Amino acid sequence: MRVPRPPVTWVATLSTDWDGSAREAILGELKRVILDGAAAPGLPIPVDEVAARYQVSRIPVREALMSLVGEGLVEHRARAGYTVAALTPAELREFYLVREALEASALAAAVRRATAADDERVLAAHVATAAAIEAGDARGHHRESRRFHLALVNAGAMPRLARMYESAWNMTEPARPMDHAPRDVVTALNEDHERMLAAFAARNAPALLEISRLHHARLRASLPGSPGPTP
Repeated sequence: MRVPRPPVTWVATLSTDWDGSAREAILGELKRVILDGAAAPGLPIPVDEVAARYQVSRIPVREALMSLVGEGLVEHRARAGYTVAALTPAELREFYLVREALEASALAAAVRRATAADDERVLAAHVATAAAIEAGDARGHHRESRRFHLALVNAGAMPRLARMYESAWNMTEPARPMDHAPRDVVTALNEDHERMLAAFAARNAPALLEISRLHHARLRASLPGSPGPTP
C-alpha cells in the first residue's frame, strides 16, 4: 500500500484570506513564498497540495504557475512538474550585472525628479534594513534591501524601467546570496546604502552613481564562484 507523503510545510503558510480570483490569490502567495525564501530554488511545487489548500481544481494553480514561469521564478518540465527556478552561478552573476545597468540608468533621473516623499521612502527602507541586520533577520534583510533599491529606482518616475529592474531583482532573490555572506560584507553593503542615501538626499547624481557602482562591485564579489572584487 502506498503511504501518502506528508504535506510540504511551506504550502501551509499560503494565505487563504483573499478577494478576487483564485488564480490571482494563488499567484500572489506563491510569488511571496518564493521571494521570501520559504520555497528554495529547485524545490518541487506540489500542484495538488496547493489546490487542496485553496479548495480549488488544479486549473487555477497551473495558470498561476505558468505566470511565474513567464516571470522566470518557476521552471516546468513535462514529466518533472513545477519547481522553483534555480540559477547557475554564472546566470546569477549575469543578472546582477543587469540589475546594476538598470539601476544606473534610473539613478540620474531619480535625483532630478525625487520628491520629499521619495526621501522618506528611501530613508524608511534603509532604517528597516539596518534593523533587520541588527536582529539577524536574514529574510527581513533581503526584503528591506530590495525595498531600498526599488525606492531609489522608482523615484526616477520611469515605470517601464522600474518594472524591468524589479523583474531582474526577482530572478536573483530566491538564491538569497546574502544569507551566506560574512557579517563584515553585510555591514559594508549596508554602509554603502548609508552613503547612497546621503548622496540621494543631497541630489548629488555623480556621487550616487559612483557609490552605486562600488556597491554593485561589492555585491558581485560576494556571489558564489566570484573571482573577487572588481575595482
